[in-house]
Amino acid sequence: MFIGHYAVALAAKKASPRTSLGTLFMAAQFVDLLWPALLLLGLEHVRIAPGNTAFTPLDFYDYPISHSLAGAALWSVVLGGLYRIIRKDTRGAIVVGGVVFSHWILDFVTHRPDLPLWFTGEARVGAGLWNSVPWTVIVEVGMFALGIAVYLGTTHRKDRIGLYAFWSLVVVLLAIYFSNLFGPPPPDPGIIAIVGNAAWLFVAWAYWIDAHREPIGSVASASAER
Repeated sequence: MFIGHYAVALAAKKASPRTSLGTLFMAAQFVDLLWPALLLLGLEHVRIAPGNTAFTPLDFYDYPISHSLAGAALWSVVLGGLYRIIRKDTRGAIVVGGVVFSHWILDFVTHRPDLPLWFTGEARVGAGLWNSVPWTVIVEVGMFALGIAVYLGTTHRKDRIGLYAFWSLVVVLLAIYFSNLFGPPPPDPGIIAIVGNAAWLFVAWAYWIDAHREPIGSVASASAER
């Protein structure tokens, strides 16, 4: 799943309006942000196997540190705990931790049974939504649309940047999503690892957007004070 993870981040803004969208983007995609580095270090592995599923040619045969159930639980506690220490915001910490763990839940829905339960062992799970391209697109694009609606219903732009930066990000994410769907398989796993690190740009982009938007409640409060 790709834009579905960002959908969760967008919707989570309603649960914790004070948490930056950049932080929520990082939380939602943290295991996928960690994964390319582990690939480059040779600690996890992937191979290109067209036909592995109808939706993606990638065979995720070795990624227990980033994508196991135990790993997802660990990273959710780590990021949620760090957020609590740094921001002193318990509610926000719970939301951040929950968004991190949501990644594994959504991957469980989409992946074939390749998600490890533990750091070691052969037990793997996955519901296999990726075996159907139409249903994958319907579910993921639907989630993304809902996430956008929730975020826009929770925040208000401060200026034009808050409008254009947001919608340009939406367009870029959708363009990447459909280009991956209809484009050729990547040439080799090394390219996947290098390109995967570019996802940090979306985190920075989301921080930029959030600096130019504010929770709708804060707009109402400011108006009342005037």
